[in-house]
Amino acid sequence: MILGIRKAIPVAAALALATAAAWGQESQEVRIGHVAPLSGGQAHYGKDNERGAIMAIEDLNAKGLVIGGKKITWKLLSEDDGADPKQGTTVAQKLVDAKVSGIVGHLNSGTTIPASKIYSDAGIPQITPSATNPKYTQQGFKTAFRIIANDNALGAATALLATKGLGAKKVAIIDDRTAYGQGVADIFEKVAKENGAEIVTRQFTNDKASDFAAILTAVKEKKPDAVFYGGMDAQAGPMLLQAKQLGLATKFLGGDGICTTELAKLSGGAATDGVYCAEGGASLDKMPKGKEFRSRFEAKFNDKIQIYAPYVYDAVMTIAAAMQKANSTEPAKYLPELAKIQYEGVTSKVSFDSIGELNNPATTLYNYPGGVKTPLN
Repeated sequence: MILGIRKAIPVAAALALATAAAWGQESQEVRIGHVAPLSGGQAHYGKDNERGAIMAIEDLNAKGLVIGGKKITWKLLSEDDGADPKQGTTVAQKLVDAKVSGIVGHLNSGTTIPASKIYSDAGIPQITPSATNPKYTQQGFKTAFRIIANDNALGAATALLATKGLGAKKVAIIDDRTAYGQGVADIFEKVAKENGAEIVTRQFTNDKASDFAAILTAVKEKKPDAVFYGGMDAQAGPMLLQAKQLGLATKFLGGDGICTTELAKLSGGAATDGVYCAEGGASLDKMPKGKEFRSRFEAKFNDKIQIYAPYVYDAVMTIAAAMQKANSTEPAKYLPELAKIQYEGVTSKVSFDSIGELNNPATTLYNYPGGVKTPLN
């Protein structure tokens, strides 16, 4: 009996040690916030972004990562800002209160910029996958990062295409007065003028409009060689259709806001090879892992990528990579690692400059022959 007891003691001790080890590697839920317009005219962008985030969270959970001695369970908290600045700040505070460890978003510059102060005040890192207004990273917030080219690149690329590539001498500009639309139009105007173009008129609309007859009539009277629109495809599509109905036959250009697979549908088929747009980043076929991502995305969602889903995916993965390097999910501890990250993503090698802009961002020009979004470079 005594011998039996002696043999039992090591077994009991081993069980106790195993239990202690199991308790030592407890699980931890890490919340990643995502914000985009999930309702309204821009919902197709927002849902596309959300899908990129969903894929990243699922992939992270499949990895079974251990950070700081704890097995991490990743959870996505996705919010709808309706592309409205006021709603954007409301959901930003909601996510801060929910103690998210990182933010991916917002989609629009007009919501990203005001929300960024809330995240900065809370010390929560934020990566936007799609907001392109340069002011976002010029505010001095150490928490603000962008994973795509900004309006300086997009506006310049379309202006050079218009003047050098298409030979436009007289250009009309329309913008939707949002931080994004006005910002990219301002850059386009500046670079177009520098390259010899005359701006024959500059017209304004808003990001909820659907009737552009008066604006387009005024544009038609000026007989421009090209029209640039600073805004999103929800307005660009109907604008193209109405321009065709008015007999305004000219080249039509825009930034990444119009550069979607949805544009041809929204224009009622009016978007042909006379439409050109610039998008930050490489085309999917030229991204390091773009073809694989597209295949997985389309198989999972039975739908095509609009624009930003791969960038959202990389934004989530970049945050997770910084946490791994810091061996901590606490924002204050992994933020320094995020600032100096070198992450091999789907879209590119992700690294940031001193103000949070993506190093060496690519820009791709597209047109729409037969209504199909097609890269020019």
